[in-house]
Amino acid sequence: MEDIILEKIKAIEAEHQVKILYACESGSRAWGFASPDSDYDVRFIYTRHINDYLSITDLRDVIELPVNEVLDVSGWDLKKGLQLFLKSNAPLYEWLQSPIVYQETSDFRQLLNTLREKYYSPRAACHHYLSMAWNTFSSQLQGPEVKLKKYFYVLRPMLACQWILAGKGVPPMEFSRLRTLITDDALQQEVEALLRLKADADESTYIAPIAALHNWIAYTLDECKIASAELPVLRNDTVELNSIFRKYISNDN
Repeated sequence: MEDIILEKIKAIEAEHQVKILYACESGSRAWGFASPDSDYDVRFIYTRHINDYLSITDLRDVIELPVNEVLDVSGWDLKKGLQLFLKSNAPLYEWLQSPIVYQETSDFRQLLNTLREKYYSPRAACHHYLSMAWNTFSSQLQGPEVKLKKYFYVLRPMLACQWILAGKGVPPMEFSRLRTLITDDALQQEVEALLRLKADADESTYIAPIAALHNWIAYTLDECKIASAELPVLRNDTVELNSIFRKYISNDN
C-alpha cells in the first residue's frame, strides 16, 4: 500500500504542479487502533511555484482526491498550513508528529516542530478535542448498541484534553501514550479489551455499551469543560512563520 500512496503523491505533484513537502498518515493507523479494514488517511502539505503566490488570482488552497474504501488523500497549501499552525490547529499538530511518514522532501516538519511549544495554544486545542469528544459521545455512544470504533473517537480526544489540562504540552498522537493518563486499573482493562477486539473486528462492528466507561467518560468530559474555560488565550505574531513561508516557495517548484 505504501507504494500506491507514493504513486498518488507523485501524480498529485505532476498534475497540480506542486511540491509536497511532507506527507503522513493521520488516522487510526497512526493513532494506534486500526481495524483490519481501516482505510489510509493520507495528509500532506504542499507548496506552489512562487509566481502562483504573486498572482492576483486566488488559487484553491486544498487538494483532495476522490475518497474510496481504501484511500482518503488530501492536503493543504503551505500558506494555509502556516496560517493554521498560527491558530494552533490540532489536526496539523498531530500530522507533524505522525509515526507514519510517506514523504519528507525537506526539513519542514523539523522546523515547525521546533516552534510548536511556542505557538501551541492549550485553550484552542483543548476546546477542539473537547468538542470532538463530546459530540461523538452524545451522538454515537447512546442506545442499546454502539459502534466499537466510536469509543476510541471519544477516548482519544478526551485523554488529549486531560493531557493539556495536566500541563504536559502538545498531546501525543499515539493512543498508547495518551492512555497512560488512565490510573484506574479496571478502566485500563476495559480499554485493553476494546483494543484487542478492535484489532480483529471490522469498522462496522457494534457492541453493547460499557457502563463503567460511559460513567467515567461523562464525568471526565464535565471536568474538562470546567477546567478548559480557565485556560488563557494565546496570541503570537507571524514573523517566524512568514520566514518559513518565504523559505519554501521558490522558482524551482
